[in-house]
Amino acid sequence: MSIACRVLDLIVAVLMLVLLTPLFLVVVLGIKLESPGPVLFRQQRVGRNRRPFLVAKFRTMFHGADVDVHRNYMLALIESGEPAPKLTGDSRVTRFGGFLRRTSLDELPQLWNVLRGDMSLVGPRPPIPYEACNYQPWHLRRILGTQPGITGVWQVEGRSKVSFDEMVRMDLRYTRECSLGLDLRILLRTVLVVIRCDGAS
Repeated sequence: MSIACRVLDLIVAVLMLVLLTPLFLVVVLGIKLESPGPVLFRQQRVGRNRRPFLVAKFRTMFHGADVDVHRNYMLALIESGEPAPKLTGDSRVTRFGGFLRRTSLDELPQLWNVLRGDMSLVGPRPPIPYEACNYQPWHLRRILGTQPGITGVWQVEGRSKVSFDEMVRMDLRYTRECSLGLDLRILLRTVLVVIRCDGAS
């Protein structure tokens, strides 16, 4: 990661955490009012050079929901070579959680991961360990030598319209072309995607 990209990460993350504090409080209240359990969902992910770290998201499911549904979905997706529609009609997701997912607000706690240096604003999404264990060798290149991100090329160009392999190719293209200008363009396009809720669930 270049110094300029890291500076951008820090400036934007700090500004967003300060400016969005009132929104965070509303989200916390909404989660607590709808279902019992912690506000944040923490999960181990695989970062740069396969280094594990904990990622935080606002909880969108009922506390204690079965994780095997997502595991089976992702493993089938990696093997299928078909476009990647989001899980729909998932009874594990709360009503407010569905709203958080559609608007991508559930991802905002990852700004702390950006400040810690675990993630960047822009980069390949960090996989869950069971996903990475089922990668083909060329898939692993998306998490080698590149900092994972909150958003990326797939989020603004593909989402549910492309296959897993094509998503990996998008990430590899990003790693080759990574620059401050590209990150700024992806961030701006991410804002438009979030406003339109494109491909979200």
